[in-house]
Amino acid sequence: MTSLSTHVLDAVTGTPSAGMSVVLADADGTPVASGSTDDDGRARLAEELAPGTYRLLFQTGPWFAAAGRETFYPEVVVAFSVGADRAHLHVPLLLSPFAYSTYRGS
Repeated sequence: MTSLSTHVLDAVTGTPSAGMSVVLADADGTPVASGSTDDDGRARLAEELAPGTYRLLFQTGPWFAAAGRETFYPEVVVAFSVGADRAHLHVPLLLSPFAYSTYRGS
């Protein structure tokens, strides 16, 4: 089984995106786990994921609104595959109001 964590960073301010809601869903869209990023912008969302396709839904719109900032993206969805050969997956999100990037972290 594979564990999963994420880390959200605000590229404009250079700080962690604390308090952002994140939902983990399976390929059918059924929520598997949810949480919010901590003060360091990190969230551990699952301890045991079976192989398959999953989606992380980052609630960016409410997060930017709470900070009084405009954004083009009300949410960011990152789809990814879990293989049987990985003990841990880390999916970082680098975010700004009008762009974002992600990668498979370690």
